[in-house]
Amino acid sequence: MTHTHEQAMNYVYQQILQRLLSFFSRAERTALQLMIQRLVVSAGGMERIGNYKVLAIQSGSRDSCYTLALLRAAQLSIASRAPATFQLRVATLRLNGTAPMALENIHRSCSALFLYDDPRVEVLMVDHREVLPFNHLMPISEAGREWNRRNQLMVGHRRAWDGPLELWDDGYLATGEFYGQIARWNTGVDVLVSSDPPRRQAQFLDGLNRAAAKAGLKAPDSHEAGYEGLFARLDELGSDCYRAFYPDAAQAQWRPADCFEACRRTTFIDIHDMLVSNLEERWPLLTDFLGFQPDELTAQLSENDYVSLSISAHLRGLQACFVLGRTYEAGVNEYLQRALVMMRRKQLPERFCEQAMETFGNPLTMADQRAMAAAEAQKNLGLSEAQLVCLLFAPFVDRGAALEHFLRQCHPGMLVALPDLHRAMQGGPAPEQVLQWMVDVSGLPVNLIGTLYRMEPFVRDKGRVPGTESGDVDEQAAVMDPENETAVTGEWSTGR
Repeated sequence: MTHTHEQAMNYVYQQILQRLLSFFSRAERTALQLMIQRLVVSAGGMERIGNYKVLAIQSGSRDSCYTLALLRAAQLSIASRAPATFQLRVATLRLNGTAPMALENIHRSCSALFLYDDPRVEVLMVDHREVLPFNHLMPISEAGREWNRRNQLMVGHRRAWDGPLELWDDGYLATGEFYGQIARWNTGVDVLVSSDPPRRQAQFLDGLNRAAAKAGLKAPDSHEAGYEGLFARLDELGSDCYRAFYPDAAQAQWRPADCFEACRRTTFIDIHDMLVSNLEERWPLLTDFLGFQPDELTAQLSENDYVSLSISAHLRGLQACFVLGRTYEAGVNEYLQRALVMMRRKQLPERFCEQAMETFGNPLTMADQRAMAAAEAQKNLGLSEAQLVCLLFAPFVDRGAALEHFLRQCHPGMLVALPDLHRAMQGGPAPEQVLQWMVDVSGLPVNLIGTLYRMEPFVRDKGRVPGTESGDVDEQAAVMDPENETAVTGEWSTGR
């Protein structure tokens, strides 16, 4: 970079900083100075800040884009009055359920903040355990799509059919593995900065530990409620969180393989206490400067980043129809009523309630909504309606304990083949049409169904990892609390 070019770029960065600060309130400017102070102290002083690398996870959500803007303001503020500033790594995990709007929000935020051409910033994404430059136009690889799909199914099937509907726990496990590895890539990072509130941190760690148990991994040595213990937990889990499912298969390694540090040094800085503005005050920065396009209903209702609201409602309809012997419409309506309870308890504006009722409450459009949700699940998750219903019943674990019930409810014509199905899952011979039916209805190859067959269901709140006795599922029904916000995403017990 020539001196003239460097001067021109510094002028651009100053303009970006001034425009950013113009959107900040006085309280936000004060909070920004406190955040800078916290980063400088963590780095060991201003003389070391130039060698300090900060990790920001970017999901395209409202809060992650706002946090990125704060970090960029801190980085450019330090650069304006010191010889050097910290380095910034912005990283995104590509999953099957990632919405195109989220990728667009990431791209627009990075463009507005002038991150792509700044040598002090890395903008990265991970697809199928490969670290790549971020590209919002690049679709997820076919290998990555299939890897994510199988992992979702394998983790999702590790449940009792009448237990909680925690079908998307693989998202926690994949994200945890991603955190651990992106923190070690290319000489590593010094600190993860997050604005997640304590409740969301606790939810993530709970989901991560639950998913790890379903994947046959060890329970945590300690029980941290916040991200202070995140990286120690990730070290316990190791670099391959799916090894129990695929012990004999050659799985993709993290790559480029020679770019990962053997030891991780990452710590954590929580900036949630510095978010002084309320949501309404942040919208000008988000929309006018970053170009953020909000999905307000999802932002208010979603407690799970790994499945859309429409698929969550669709699952409730399928559960009512196939598992509980009610109608599809009754399940979606229950989903809506729980959402309305939660929104009104949180005293959200009535327009959100009206939007939810318009989206999920019109019986005249229910058939169309079901068709659209089914198409979305097929396109984004690679799962047909039949495979989603199979996932609801989890018929393969515990030596096929729920298989006969599943067949009677959904595939009575296959009852005659029940002995062949058990024989196939035990590794024995079976008619080709039976084997093909297993693949079609589950979305899994027969050998992986056999792996599930030899595993026991994860039992919630028993303090045991899988492999112990299954316990009493009546206790699980206690989570079916209409006041429970997690229920809005479809993660509640099926009852009895």
